[in-house]
Amino acid sequence: MVQKILVTGSSGTIGTRLCEKLLEKNYQVVGLDYRPNQWKQEVQKITLNIDLRNKKDVFNQIPKDIDLIVHLAANARVYNLTLDPTLAKDNFETVFNILEFSRQNNINKFIFASSREVYGNAEKSTYCEEDTHIKNCESPYSASKISGEALLYAYRECYDLDFILFRFSNVYGMYDDSDRVIPLFIRLAKQNKDLTIFGKEKSLDFTYIDDTIDGIISSIENFQNAKNNAFNLAFGQGFSILELGEWIKKAFQSKSKIIIGESRIGEVTKYIADISKAKSLLNYSPKVNILEGLQKSLDWYQNNLS
Repeated sequence: MVQKILVTGSSGTIGTRLCEKLLEKNYQVVGLDYRPNQWKQEVQKITLNIDLRNKKDVFNQIPKDIDLIVHLAANARVYNLTLDPTLAKDNFETVFNILEFSRQNNINKFIFASSREVYGNAEKSTYCEEDTHIKNCESPYSASKISGEALLYAYRECYDLDFILFRFSNVYGMYDDSDRVIPLFIRLAKQNKDLTIFGKEKSLDFTYIDDTIDGIISSIENFQNAKNNAFNLAFGQGFSILELGEWIKKAFQSKSKIIIGESRIGEVTKYIADISKAKSLLNYSPKVNILEGLQKSLDWYQNNLS
């Protein structure tokens, strides 16, 4: 039975919400992030502020009586890692260090946050979990996630580590003031500044934060049935970035212009997830479509960010 959970990246968008919900369910939770949590004091209270790249701190400061690790920590902005691939190296180093911590302390349940970026631009309408190919690797970010997945399979074969890996897709909602497309467009629209879309036909599968958290918690509670599998965790529908910009403009009655630029190197341009496997093995059932989720997000940003 899982009682004590370590969540890396606990100050991020997904990490904050996951810790919040796990605490509500009376799990013992240890958060881990190099940044303090700016959103929830109760999450900061259980968070150790250490850098996963520092192996000495990983082995000396993290409690060892952990039942399961959820590894969310990563440099996650695709284009940033294209500009500076050393950020991708950090991703590999952090997953390696936390896997070694897991191995050496006999923690044999591990959940890893991968990404839809591992599918690349294969020109499919919908992607299932078997559609990953190294030749479709588009960026240093996707390479860092593919390598993390490979490490999980290696540790399974060599050290009997049981794992679940999730390929997230454009998670959005509360606790995010980054330059991801939704919070960025909201900030720009409020200021009547131009919204730039990189690729007119770009369409992606957006996942509301609470649907993502439901999937993760379901995997924790059904770990034995779901272990040693990869899962797409998304809504299962594509949504045009152009439509996204238009909706946000309309919501703010903004005078922003929408500028169409060329697709940027390293980025996936079209993606819809096949989520049938998650539905079958995790009873995953996303409830919040993009328009409802955008309204929820807008309400949260209006109430929590200036």
